Amino acid sequence: MKLGQVKQLRERLAKSTPAELADELVKLRKEQFSLRMQRATGQNPKPDQFGAARRNIARVKTMLRKQEAAAKAGGK
Repeated sequence: MKLGQVKQLRERLAKSTPAELADELVKLRKEQFSLRMQRATGQNPKPDQFGAARRNIARVKTMLRKQEAAAKAGGK
């Protein structure tokens, strides 16, 4: 993923609601599972896709955590 794409993804995730982020996380986990199955069956997906999927999952989880922390701080 190029730097411009990463910035766009980060901005889109920052504007998302927790429910949308949870949906995105499920979608990314399914993509990661699909890549593992492709590798296991010998279809040989591009190796960089594994790292990209893992990093995107981490980005979504980070945004979820930030929103939870902000909600707790705002609620007090």
